[in-house]
Amino acid sequence: MTTQSGVPLPPDDISRKLTLSHSDDPMLRHVSIVGGTYTILVSGEQTGGRYCLIDMLIPPGGGPPPHRHDFEEMFTVIDGEIELMFRGQPYRAAAGSTVNIPANAPHAFRNDSNRPARMLCMCTPAGQEELFLAVGDLVASRTAPPPSLSQAEQAERMARAKALSAKYRTELLA
Repeated sequence: MTTQSGVPLPPDDISRKLTLSHSDDPMLRHVSIVGGTYTILVSGEQTGGRYCLIDMLIPPGGGPPPHRHDFEEMFTVIDGEIELMFRGQPYRAAAGSTVNIPANAPHAFRNDSNRPARMLCMCTPAGQEELFLAVGDLVASRTAPPPSLSQAEQAERMARAKALSAKYRTELLA
């Protein structure tokens, strides 16, 4: 078989394994970050760095500050809705909506409703999940409450995010 450009497909890499995950699996890594819980369903390690897939549970008022990164990010809202700021323009994405954020574009999102929102987020190439693990706090499950952090602990997480963001190809804008 050949691709459209006429170059033969490489052989199957049998060292790569099938990934089958369930968002409520307690063995997955569930990370509390910016008030939400992000469950890493598929990591870059599992995809040869091609992409990662994250289940995001965003509480009312939750969401990241304005930022940008050099990789594509796509959300599908499964439940609830989010307010999205993209290049300074507001948008609303409700359950059933899919949003693609082009690489390098400034953006942020926030759950302005009174109930949790849930999204699937794919980043390509992978790496964003590693930033979340480096900055966030592991929790027991997808629905576990975030740890109660003091103001000093919150400030430390933000300082850590700012210090590590460039390593993970991200720029915090606020």
